[in-house]
Amino acid sequence: MSAPYRTRGEIVWQIAFRIFCGLVFVFLVLPIAAVVPLSFNAGQFLTFPMPGLSLRWYADFFASEKWLAAVSNSFGVGMATMLLATALGTLAALGLARLKPRPRAAIGALVLAPLIVPVVITGVGVYFLYAPLRLTNSYLGLVLAHTVLAIPFVVLTVSASLANFDVNLWRAASNLGAPPVTAFRRVVLPVILPGVVSGAIFAFATSFDEIVMGLFLAGPTQRTLPIQMFNGVREEISPTITAAATLLVALSIALLVTIEMLRRRTDRYMQKARPT
Repeated sequence: MSAPYRTRGEIVWQIAFRIFCGLVFVFLVLPIAAVVPLSFNAGQFLTFPMPGLSLRWYADFFASEKWLAAVSNSFGVGMATMLLATALGTLAALGLARLKPRPRAAIGALVLAPLIVPVVITGVGVYFLYAPLRLTNSYLGLVLAHTVLAIPFVVLTVSASLANFDVNLWRAASNLGAPPVTAFRRVVLPVILPGVVSGAIFAFATSFDEIVMGLFLAGPTQRTLPIQMFNGVREEISPTITAAATLLVALSIALLVTIEMLRRRTDRYMQKARPT
């Protein structure tokens, strides 16, 4: 709650701070926003001002077999990564919640290590680990590598939901004779479901946008959309890339809106659950 009386200096500082934050936001978003109008360029090259408006590059995107194959690979690998990372990350979060503070901090640091270690180092390590196992140039190796990067996001979101969970509910279900799986499915999961779904969305987005692991592990038939865009920028700069980038931006916005809706739903639920 803001103070009822503020000095002139505090008001000026607040306005200046908001203007600064707005300028930073514009600086970060403007390069992304500049890609969207370029995707409707009627010319052969990426130029401003545009000679006209056209949907030809979207038509070229959806008519190209290599672009559609890349999209199919991204969705296939992303869905598999989402399912695997959500299951493993949820189990890891449940296990961490039952540990004492010290071992929880140590094991949690190991689980969250992929967020800290540069992905290039992780990619090199995964490549040398997978090469003897013949998991390179395979969908399985790509899914497993993406899962390693996606699990920390699931652990973070589920752990945040478990922080507000009353453990006595779980104990009561066990005392009433419910098996562990039944107690989790009927008591725990409905409460932490927004966190699980948010983690699943983050896992899918992490896999869908990942490129470094793909460069190390993916073969010609496993090219995902980010890899195809990278190769397109390196080999030929076609405006079709801007159409693909615009579709990625639209997908990211849709995922962020979904996560925000889940967050608001969780806040409303927690407000209703609080004793008056």
